[in-house]
Amino acid sequence: MNGFTRFAGVATAALAISVVAAPSATATNGPALPVRDAGSPTFTTMGGATPLATSRTVPHWHGSFTDPTNGTTYGYNMVGTDPRTSNASTTVPTDIVPVNIAFSANGGYALNGTDVVARTEASPIFQPGDYTSTARSTGGAGPLSAGNVGVQYEDAVLRSQFNKTGTSYHVNLGTPTVLPAITLTVPQGKGSAFQNSQGIVYGLVDISWFSTRIQQLMGQLHTDATHLPIFLTDNVMLYIGSLDNCCVIGYHGASVAVGGGSGSTRGQGNQPVQTFAYAAYTTPGTFGAYFVRDIHALSHEIAEWGDDPFVNNLVNPWLTPTAPQYGCTDILETGDPVVGIGFTMPGNTFDNVAGDPTWHPEDEVLLPWFARETPNTTSQPLQHAATGRYTFMGDLNPFAGFQQAATGC
Repeated sequence: MNGFTRFAGVATAALAISVVAAPSATATNGPALPVRDAGSPTFTTMGGATPLATSRTVPHWHGSFTDPTNGTTYGYNMVGTDPRTSNASTTVPTDIVPVNIAFSANGGYALNGTDVVARTEASPIFQPGDYTSTARSTGGAGPLSAGNVGVQYEDAVLRSQFNKTGTSYHVNLGTPTVLPAITLTVPQGKGSAFQNSQGIVYGLVDISWFSTRIQQLMGQLHTDATHLPIFLTDNVMLYIGSLDNCCVIGYHGASVAVGGGSGSTRGQGNQPVQTFAYAAYTTPGTFGAYFVRDIHALSHEIAEWGDDPFVNNLVNPWLTPTAPQYGCTDILETGDPVVGIGFTMPGNTFDNVAGDPTWHPEDEVLLPWFARETPNTTSQPLQHAATGRYTFMGDLNPFAGFQQAATGC
C-alpha cells in the first residue's frame, strides 16, 4: 500500500505498558547514535468510526455540500456547534499523555515526551494569541486573520473557515490534564534512535508496533470519549514498513471505545466513540523545511481533528504538487495539502534557536477548497479582496493552487 495514505487500523495484542515517569534523556547519554538524516515529514490517519446521533463522543455537528464539478453531495462532521446557525462557544476537555520511548537498539537510549509537555502547554495550541498579523510566513510578513484576537490556534482556524471572526463563536481545547507518562520500550527491529548530520537526535518507530500500543493504551487508561487524548513524543516519529519510508510525525483517528471510563459499549445507541491524536514535538533542525518544527505536527493534527474528527469526511479526490506524498486522496484532511507551509507566532522561550523565539503552526486548507466552492462565500475574506480565502493564511500562502478551489486528479 502507499505508505502515506490512510492507515486503516491496527491489531490488538497482549503487552505490558509501564505508567511511570522515565528519566530525561540528553544527546550525550547512552551509546553513540548512528547518523542518518530524516526523510520527508508526513502525516496519516488511524482507523475511523461513524457515530450515532446519541453516541458518547466529542461535541460535533453535521453539514453537507454539493460539489459543482461532479454533482455529488458530501456529508461531513466537525467539532463544536454549527457555525451556520449559532455563535455558541464549545470547549473540549483535553488530556496530554506523554510517551517516553526507550530504544533497545541503542542500549535503552530514551527520548521522553515528558520533556516537551511544558512547552506544548505554553504553545498557541492551548494559549490565546493574536492572529491579526504575522512577522514571518511562507509567503512573507503581513496581515493574517483580522478579528482573531485572544484565541487558540484551532479556534482561529475554525472561525476563519466559517467567517466567524469577531463573533462569540469559539471551539476551544480545555486546559489540558497531563496524565502519568507512559514508557514504551521499543524492541530490536522495531525502531532506533539516530542523529542527523546536524547532530539533532530523533527516534523512529514502526507505525504498526507503536499504534497497536496506543490503541490498547486507551483501553488501559479508560480514556473518556468526550475528551481528546493527545499522545505526545519528543521528536520520536514513525516509519511504515522500513526506515526508508518515513517520517510520520502525527496522526489522528477515531475508534469505537473498548469499555472502561468511556461508558457502556453494549448497544442502546450511546456507544462511546473515542477520537485521539499523536504528534511528535519536533526539534528545530530535524527537517530542512523551516516551518516543520516545535508544534507544526500538533497544529496539523488538531486542525484536522476539528474538521474531520471521525476520519469519515470524504470529498471529491484532490491532488496538489505541494504534497505529492499523498497522491490522489479523497479525505477532508485540512493539513495534508499544506505540509511545511506555515507562519510564526511569538512567545516560544523554549526553542530559541538562532534568535528565533517563535512558534511555527501550519497553514490549513479550509472547507470551500475541498468543496470546489467558487466563488467562496463561506470563509473569511482574503486580506486584499471581498472573496473568501481557501486557506487560513489566505494571501500569505504563495502557491497558486490555494488561491482557488481544489482541482481533480
